[in-house]
Amino acid sequence: MGDLINSRRAETDVRLSRIQEHLTDASKVAAGTACVYATGSFGRGEASKFSDLDLFIVGRSDEQGRRLLGKLDEICIKADLVEATRRFGIPDFSGDGEYLVHYTVAELVGALGTSRDDASNTFTARLLLLLESRPLIGSDVYWQAIDEVIAAYWRDFEDHKSEFMPAFLTNDVLRLWRTFCVNYEANTRTEPAEKKAKRRLKNYKLKHSRLLTCYSGLVYLLAVFTSRKTVTPQDVREMIRMKPIERLEWLLKQPAFESAAQNIHKLIARYEQFLEKSELGEEVLIQQFLDRETSREYFIEANEFGNSVYDLLQLIGRDALFYRLLVV
Repeated sequence: MGDLINSRRAETDVRLSRIQEHLTDASKVAAGTACVYATGSFGRGEASKFSDLDLFIVGRSDEQGRRLLGKLDEICIKADLVEATRRFGIPDFSGDGEYLVHYTVAELVGALGTSRDDASNTFTARLLLLLESRPLIGSDVYWQAIDEVIAAYWRDFEDHKSEFMPAFLTNDVLRLWRTFCVNYEANTRTEPAEKKAKRRLKNYKLKHSRLLTCYSGLVYLLAVFTSRKTVTPQDVREMIRMKPIERLEWLLKQPAFESAAQNIHKLIARYEQFLEKSELGEEVLIQQFLDRETSREYFIEANEFGNSVYDLLQLIGRDALFYRLLVV
């Protein structure tokens, strides 16, 4: 493993520990009723000094669907979170706090497969919970939420224990990736050059960090299914405990996939190269993306990273029925 990945992981752990120590009041308010989990670079364990803190609040509800975390208590938690980010020099929450939303576990599960899932943003909150989250407060509620979400995706498991393919979850992960894949280059001819460069930068990051978030999960599930011909709720629970890059490290330890080791090492090296370049900060990177040749080189690297992920999928499961589900 590269030095930069290890140092980022260690620094992220230290920074999150400091934030957690500062959230003692919020922890008391949320006790037994809600959790707060980080996603994005903090959830992935690779935050730089420029990273903001992407958070979701998820709480429990009673049998009538009423939230156990009241509105005033929710405000107190949010106030603590805002104060903590400012205390530790983390950028303010994006959209002036617009996305710092409180969902119930019942809402995350109940919206699954419905038309309101995207509109309410429960889709993104639920998938990032499974793919790149880390609890800040309320770890007990956090794992309760995860277990209920897994149960919803594995609802048919009891009848197919020896051959369960997680098609429902897989389709949602693929949908999340395609939702992320907005064409940032489309309809931008009249935009100022700097705005175009900012969109290209976002696309460049998308093709590394978000791609790894989604496809490290898919590769893990594919590897488990290829080895055991089934995927259990405990298997996916173990996947959730791992950060995206740790799923690649896990693969390196599996004797059955020794033939993929060279590809995995190459993938990790390319991701570390991305982390090194992206830690320059948005202002510097935008200036680099204003240069057409530099921008082109960055996207060549992004495409090579995507090609490596595709190659890994083929190496892990090209003869498995599950692989066919990923492709068609």
